[in-house]
Amino acid sequence: MLPVAFALLFASLPSGHSVIGTWINPDRSVAVRTRPCGPGVCGRVVWASAKAQADARKGGVSRLVGTELLRNYAPVSDGAWEGQVFVPDRGRTFESHMIQLNAQALQIDGCVAGGLLCKKQVWRRVAARGRAFG
Repeated sequence: MLPVAFALLFASLPSGHSVIGTWINPDRSVAVRTRPCGPGVCGRVVWASAKAQADARKGGVSRLVGTELLRNYAPVSDGAWEGQVFVPDRGRTFESHMIQLNAQALQIDGCVAGGLLCKKQVWRRVAARGRAFG
């Protein structure tokens, strides 16, 4: 369940199949807003739970909100992107693929060993309401 203060900031799902928007991770502990950057896409943290912020500090990130997690994603095909994902609690950046599964779901993979070992997460779209984030 989302904290009440956070839930009030978000409304219904937007229409369309754009990767640009605000996405929340499966644990509902971090929200990232994606935006165009150069010819591709990047994404910054716009909200994080207290636990996610504490975990990030342990990984060497003093301020999680505002940190760019999704970096330099370039399109490789319709709905698919390649770039880097920064994992704050590990303090490391990994090669990554991002695939838009549908208007409400974005799969993000972080890989090591030349793509042999990957961790996948499906992030869900949320729509910012009321005030702008970072």
